[in-house]
Amino acid sequence: MYNEIDLDRIDLTQEAPAQEPVRQYYFMAKCRKWVQEFETKNKRRPTACIQTFGCQMNERDSEKMRGILENIGYELTKTEEADFVLYNTCTVRENANLKVYGHLGYLSGLKKKNPQMVIALCGCMMQEPDVAEKIRTSYRYVDLVFGTHNIFKFAELLVTALESDRMVMDLWKDTDKIVEDLPAERTYPFKSGVNIMFGCNNFCSYCIVPYVRGRERSRKPEDIIREIEGLVADGVVEVMLLGQNVNSYGKNLEEPVSFAQLLQMVEQINGLKRIRFMTSHPKDLSDDLIAVMKDSKKICRHLHLPLQSGSTEILKKMNRRYTKEQYLALAAKIREAMPDISITTDIIVGFPGEREEDFQETLDVVRKVRYDSAFTFIYSKRTGTPAAAMENQVPGDVVKDRFNRLLALVQEISKEQSEKVQGQVLPVLVEQQNEQDDSLVTGRLSNNLLVHFPGNKEMIGTIVDVHLKECKGFYYLGESMIQ
Repeated sequence: MYNEIDLDRIDLTQEAPAQEPVRQYYFMAKCRKWVQEFETKNKRRPTACIQTFGCQMNERDSEKMRGILENIGYELTKTEEADFVLYNTCTVRENANLKVYGHLGYLSGLKKKNPQMVIALCGCMMQEPDVAEKIRTSYRYVDLVFGTHNIFKFAELLVTALESDRMVMDLWKDTDKIVEDLPAERTYPFKSGVNIMFGCNNFCSYCIVPYVRGRERSRKPEDIIREIEGLVADGVVEVMLLGQNVNSYGKNLEEPVSFAQLLQMVEQINGLKRIRFMTSHPKDLSDDLIAVMKDSKKICRHLHLPLQSGSTEILKKMNRRYTKEQYLALAAKIREAMPDISITTDIIVGFPGEREEDFQETLDVVRKVRYDSAFTFIYSKRTGTPAAAMENQVPGDVVKDRFNRLLALVQEISKEQSEKVQGQVLPVLVEQQNEQDDSLVTGRLSNNLLVHFPGNKEMIGTIVDVHLKECKGFYYLGESMIQ
């Protein structure tokens, strides 16, 4: 839709429409008028910088807001010395909040030099009432604050901030709204994240996400397919389907559609080469999904399956709703169906009440599943979650020792897993020129392993057959089969 709308033809003498998304196009046009006046006065376009903290959901949200800024005429930059700076925040861990406060302190000095500067905050961190109050009282030079539920209103909120001489706060507790057809400026021209759902209903006891992202709501499959078709027409060859738990997709639709069924629909899109998705909760990963993945020509041979702990007792405290035995049976079923699949995971060490025998259960799962890689975390209290109030918090020195032992085992197995494809010729999606050596390009295998091989920037965005000559532990050095 946004490709068909000419912002310069929108009549700003009329009242703003009530219906979305045309209401936001009205405010985009209003922003564009402000940008044009700024350019006339200052002999340059205003600059804008978005910094993203956190997950791929946040990355995708930032792409949407960058798209709006670009459409209204801002010049996008990576430096915080800009006329408009937006931090899209994460709040999964307390130190993520501290990082944002540190950045805000830096912006205070910049704003003194450039009083016209507009500072905005959005994302998960802003959904915490204590944080919002701290921003309101201690960071009064911030101009705009909004959360996760009303990102679609970005243009409207920006207009309000530009026209106001005080802080604008627009924070929603929850929402059932999903607004389609707004612009996005992709980080990569050849691949893109695609939201298939928002929110989370799982309420793991250590996790703040359901409180700041709201309850699950799924997009209609026809809207998802239409978006992906548009992306493919614009040069995208790989999509990443995004949700806090993609296995729950479709349960709240008027006509329920399972995630496995959605994947089959996406598979039919002509021109699309690769399909990825995350995150997949073990409690409801279906046999149908395994069957669809097994038979697919496009779904990548990579599954992120968070374990968190190998102890059934700790899993119960975490409210994960599966046992160690159930997880192992599921992993074995996946490996049997797809022997070449890469399974990656998340593991938390030092959850309240974790004993050495619980930790040994985790190591046992790692040995049996043989993860291709794992994101390992030391448990940290997250204010606002049930786990933060639990007794038997594990001493720091004990946690650090366990973490180091886990990391050593994970790295040993990951290296062995990576070496299994050495000598093979496999397709690689080229993503960029190598950052250390511009005679090389870097890309990913279907199983998500990185590969570096001689090439040029013309290869970026294409899928190339590569001979995997030497495994370096967590990546390969290869040679293109193109003569």
